[in-house]
Amino acid sequence: MKNKIIIANWKDNPATLVETEELFKAEIYIAKRYENVQTVICPPTEFLEQLLQGGPVNRAALYGAQDVFWPENSKPTVPISHVLVGHSERRYDLGETDEIVNQKLKAVLEEGIVPVLFVGERGGESREEILTVQLAKDLAGLSVEQVSKILFTYEPVWAISTNPGGHSDTPENALEAIKFIDDFLTINYKLKTKNYLYGGSVNENNVADFLKHPEISGVVVGKASLDSNRFLQILNATTMIL
Repeated sequence: MKNKIIIANWKDNPATLVETEELFKAEIYIAKRYENVQTVICPPTEFLEQLLQGGPVNRAALYGAQDVFWPENSKPTVPISHVLVGHSERRYDLGETDEIVNQKLKAVLEEGIVPVLFVGERGGESREEILTVQLAKDLAGLSVEQVSKILFTYEPVWAISTNPGGHSDTPENALEAIKFIDDFLTINYKLKTKNYLYGGSVNENNVADFLKHPEISGVVVGKASLDSNRFLQILNATTMIL
């Protein structure tokens, strides 16, 4: 992995294939200018195949999927390197259980694709209790080798700006959560070298505050990645701290 990783999670945006293609091309071009940062672009699921059916267009960026299905007939047909698993919107809005997350992790690992696992608490919940339950259930039945291939992402749901009552997180809180996750993996899997990401409303103004800490290997960017100018500023800010 390069110095830092930036994952652009576009969710269901843009609304049309034409707009998606324009943003895709713009951010691929930007990623090429910052090849010391590993960029992963996760377009809307409905347009993923059309965008990538010709194969990777630039090695400066990797391409990810926002979800995965574990039945045998649901294997990926396009060249993706990462898959988002357990995102808060799927857990809390769509009722995706830890058992489903576990099956999806296994399916992604079977295909040799990097799973990006999201864990984190909602407002009013105990961070440590939620992280313990999610990690224990999500990783059930996985070997040490399999767990070592997962990119763990701390996503405090209360810090997501698009959620009602969402408010900003601090790097200090993120580091505490990552330390807790790290301790869990060290105790249960004896893993010493791990990469942790942060995913709580990251933008061009705060990305450096999080990434300047060596414990945080990268970030997942949502809304701010839908504007190519803001995305450019995020990559530029990341490069400035390397």
